[in-house]
Amino acid sequence: MNFFEHQDKARRQTRFLVVLFSLAVIGIIVAVNAVILTTLGVHVPDGDPGRMIAENAGLILATTLITGAIIGLASAFRSMQLNSGGGEIARALGGTRVEPDTRDPLRRRLHNVVEEMAIASGIPVPEVYVLEHEQGINAFAAGFSTSDAAVAVTRGTLEHLDRDELQGVIAHEFAHIFNGDMRLNIRLIGILFGILVISIIGRRLLFSARFARDSRAAAPALLFGLAVVIIGYIGLFFGRWIKAAVSRQREYLADASAVQFTRHPDGIAGALKKIGALHAGSFMTTDTEEVGHMLFSTGMGYQMFATHPPLESRIKAIDPNFRPEELKELAVKLDRHAQSRKAESEESGRESSEAEPRRGPGGLPLDADNLAEKIGQPGLNQVFLAAALAAAIPKPLERAAHSDEWAPEVICYLLLSKDDEIAEQQLLRVAQVLGSDSESQVRALRQSVPELPPEQRLPLMEMAFPALRRRPEGELRELMQLIDELIAADGKIDVFEYALARLTNRQIEDVLNPSRAGAGGSKALKSQAEAVKTLLAILAHHGHPDLPDQVQGAYALGLETALNEPAGQPPVPDQWPEALDDALQALDRLKPREKEKLVAAMARVAMYDEQIVTAEMELMRVICGLLHVPLPLFESD
Repeated sequence: MNFFEHQDKARRQTRFLVVLFSLAVIGIIVAVNAVILTTLGVHVPDGDPGRMIAENAGLILATTLITGAIIGLASAFRSMQLNSGGGEIARALGGTRVEPDTRDPLRRRLHNVVEEMAIASGIPVPEVYVLEHEQGINAFAAGFSTSDAAVAVTRGTLEHLDRDELQGVIAHEFAHIFNGDMRLNIRLIGILFGILVISIIGRRLLFSARFARDSRAAAPALLFGLAVVIIGYIGLFFGRWIKAAVSRQREYLADASAVQFTRHPDGIAGALKKIGALHAGSFMTTDTEEVGHMLFSTGMGYQMFATHPPLESRIKAIDPNFRPEELKELAVKLDRHAQSRKAESEESGRESSEAEPRRGPGGLPLDADNLAEKIGQPGLNQVFLAAALAAAIPKPLERAAHSDEWAPEVICYLLLSKDDEIAEQQLLRVAQVLGSDSESQVRALRQSVPELPPEQRLPLMEMAFPALRRRPEGELRELMQLIDELIAADGKIDVFEYALARLTNRQIEDVLNPSRAGAGGSKALKSQAEAVKTLLAILAHHGHPDLPDQVQGAYALGLETALNEPAGQPPVPDQWPEALDDALQALDRLKPREKEKLVAAMARVAMYDEQIVTAEMELMRVICGLLHVPLPLFESD
């Protein structure tokens, strides 16, 4: 199952979730009506329930509406609270953000692993958090889209897992990001809160009845509160059943994806074994009732309808030779200080290897036939390439990209013209909008690194995005306007400028309105034929400039793949950026499986002459980014 099939399945499971929620609400409403009628002494006359319902129709209707409104409003309120994105959930659970420039070796290792996987996968680097007070081994990914995603791990995860095991856990969480599970998980929290709120109301009623002065008057309230608590636990039963129904199989899928991602089954298997061997296991002191289905492993003790498969079953699915006795042997060897010593050694080795600047590779060759299988499932080679690419970025740029203070200036640096006169005009505009300190920083970056290799430009932007996304909304809006002005300084726009502007804009908009981030649509390619033709023609023209026959051939091959129809003359828009904007807005509403066909068509256009030029690579990257499709690293010439 590839990225697009996972996305399609996540959309179907969302509909399934709504059906289960509706059934649970109906059951709760029936139970509340039964309690109300019993409390008021209403009986079924002559064994005729229809007559009883008819005689008490007003009461039943009022009870139904009030109960339904309480559940619906509670779900809507909780969903609104979660609209701030993944970082808000991590902070609510006690997470502390990991700064990219941290000198703590364990946190530095964690950030490096997350950053390398994000660059290899072609998604913005997520925010990284550590739950400092949790000694169990656990982790989760949260957010509505890749732009507002956050990855969090417990302190126990840092202290007990080596780099391979940590990489396996993070790969598991990235699988949840790619498979559409994050959005589904947040919807589960919001929807199920409405069901659980009934038990909260019941507990409040019981608490109030305890302090009533008149014990005879308190008795009915006490009984009613007890009945509502029982109904609430029915809701809890339904809630756990729904979470188990949705999440158990997806955990197996995420484990399998992590193995495929890292090509190292011992990594994630080792992490699961350490959970079984560690006294604290994966349990957390924080109440995980709401978020239990999001975690890497179960966050609380035994419960009916567990959200995760049994630990031994998960281990055996990865390592068929696993013996339960291994856990006792492993428990003796666990040392929470060992990983700190290893991480320090890794960091010193990394720094010494970076003493001489290296040119990072652009990625793996683009395979038009199997590109869809690579999306959302990059291999370990791509992670290594991403690590080399990140290490090759000059230190002044890396430090600025990782800095909360200077991340916007990195974006401005990337847009500076090679023409000194135009660059001075751009720097003047930076000073006017961001201030003289910002202008000095951009100038210093340019003097330090006059020219950055093309394959490092978009990864550098992605490295800067975690720091960028934390700026106030007003500053982000101002930055988007400044980007447009810097691009317009020379009166033209090239592919990289277009890619940087549109990707930054999309990521900022998704962060500011995470719940509105695109989750796919319902349109077919045939219904968007003109947009498909415009997109493929623009890609063909940029990939084969001044070669009309090559443009025609590449366009025809792409059109046959996408729409299965012969091609006429490829359109040549006068203003290709505006035409591409309109096309992408329409194509983002495609079904996931239709996007898969479109990406395959794009790959065939780009690979028509069996080579990828930088413009094609950047266009593919921005097009996939705006379609909410993570494009893994591939090689340009």
